[in-house]
Amino acid sequence: MGKISINIATGSIQKQDIIVGIDLGTTNSLISIVREDSRQPIALREIDGLTLVPSVVHFDEHGNPSVGVEAVKKLITDPQHTIYSVKRLMGKSYKDVDTESAFFAYKVIDDNTDSLVKVQVNDKFYTPVELSALILRELKQRAEHILKTPVGKAVITVPAYFNDTQRQATRDAGKLAGLDVLRIINEPTAASLAYGMGIKADEEKTIAVYDLGGGTFDISILHIHNGICEVLSTNGDTHLGGDDFDKAIADHWIRQHGLDYQPELRLIAEEAKKTLSDTDQFSSSFAGKALTLTAGEFAELVQPLIQKSLDCSKNALNDAQLSTTNIDEVVMVGGSTRMPVVKNAVKAFFGKDTLNDFLNPDEVVALGAAIQADILAGNNTEMLLLDVTPLSLGLETMGGLMDVLIPRNSKIPNRASRQYTTQKDGQSGMRISVFQGERDLVQDNRALASFNLSGIPAMPAGLPKVEVSFLIDADGILKVSAVELRSGISQSIEVAPKYGLTDEQMEQMLLDSLTHAKEDMQTRALVEAQTEARQMCDTVEKFLSKNASLLNADETDATRRQLAVLQESIQNATKDAIQKETELLNEITRPFAERVMDIALKEAMRGKKII
Repeated sequence: MGKISINIATGSIQKQDIIVGIDLGTTNSLISIVREDSRQPIALREIDGLTLVPSVVHFDEHGNPSVGVEAVKKLITDPQHTIYSVKRLMGKSYKDVDTESAFFAYKVIDDNTDSLVKVQVNDKFYTPVELSALILRELKQRAEHILKTPVGKAVITVPAYFNDTQRQATRDAGKLAGLDVLRIINEPTAASLAYGMGIKADEEKTIAVYDLGGGTFDISILHIHNGICEVLSTNGDTHLGGDDFDKAIADHWIRQHGLDYQPELRLIAEEAKKTLSDTDQFSSSFAGKALTLTAGEFAELVQPLIQKSLDCSKNALNDAQLSTTNIDEVVMVGGSTRMPVVKNAVKAFFGKDTLNDFLNPDEVVALGAAIQADILAGNNTEMLLLDVTPLSLGLETMGGLMDVLIPRNSKIPNRASRQYTTQKDGQSGMRISVFQGERDLVQDNRALASFNLSGIPAMPAGLPKVEVSFLIDADGILKVSAVELRSGISQSIEVAPKYGLTDEQMEQMLLDSLTHAKEDMQTRALVEAQTEARQMCDTVEKFLSKNASLLNADETDATRRQLAVLQESIQNATKDAIQKETELLNEITRPFAERVMDIALKEAMRGKKII
């Protein structure tokens, strides 16, 4: 295997490497490159002419995955084994998705904790990272088939509101798919790049990016200055998109003709929506009824939906402390912005005669990602490339795992922070160990520094909130600080810039991370499952000793038996087996845990102390 040729100062790859731009979408994903001959970005097309790959994964009875068009066919015939909208789960905990669980036809494991969410298919458990990696691998293989050359490096886009955990999850998915993710960039930033904004260093503009997709709406206000794209505000609605326009038409016909809802009716409604983008009249038939719709009727039906998007836009402007007169350009993204009724409403809202809408709205984000990839490849010297961190920086967490706070290729200066807590009751100190590298276990990365945060007040495990912050200044000096938020005790340390690595060592660390990506992810998943299982065992043992009198003998015996099985599996079993036994213990204990809680609440209502 050859070396990765990387420019340490900028994080850019030498010109001979192909770097793709990927739009990893909620509904559809696609992949783009900048053509060598024309220097223009293009979305890669198969012989069928399609650029979009549905972001859907289906598992057959043997657990073999299929991705894209074939998987979509299984949404109706085999919904329990067909995973869609996995992007909604990226970097989320069970608590985060609790309110959305009804949206998913498949089984999202819910134990009401802060642990990262998992999806159960038969006896296997998948993280959103693993599922997203399957989609990315499909895109990678598609690109390799079209380009007839290996593809190993990518720029991937994410929504502007994605937090650090969600961005890191996206990076991990890329790594698991065999991609070196050079940058994660914001979708609205990519869209503005596709329209040529932000490429010239002396340009200054304030831009609104209006993104109406199949299922979600996002509005972002950006400020571009000196080649830097700053997100001023974001807003949106995760349940507003083209699907709702289809439903509005279908509901209209159901009311008009007394029809029952059927999937075929929604497909006719979708056809009507597309037809009315070009003509004034639509007609069809269904169940012996003549279905008609005029452009005027359609505009009236969807006006409340469009108004929802404009209300979000108004909120985004308010958050940025701007008015529509401060917006220089409006960029249109997402297939649903093709509708003239939407375009006209956006023009009127922002007071614009023209919109940036001449590029394919389905492809514009991926095209922008390809332009960013081209800049990283060193082919576009017009745009300013900020200095970046050459390797990821992070902390050691339970089980010797690397928790990345500042991913490699993040721009400098930079700041990131994350909250941690204690694992044992009464724990008074915490060891903060800082590492640099791309591997999932800290033992495979380079130790930079460590210090103790002592004097944490004695509290039950999980109650202290220790916020660890990384700050890299313009000179590349890393300052790490930790503060216990309840008591205010703090400690900090400085780490010198460059961290003493040669170019060769850095290249080797990057190469190792790709070579060992799959086994690293498997190891991380096993350690996380073991850690979660141990915490579950500790919690259940404490619960049994505290509430023994409120359980009957059968409940206690069943719990003790499953506790023993889980403790045994922690030592010897696979990740899926451990997660299965953890879920079984969770199911066994849930009924009487709820009963004990009800008793405690009733006691409290009587003015008595809760045990």
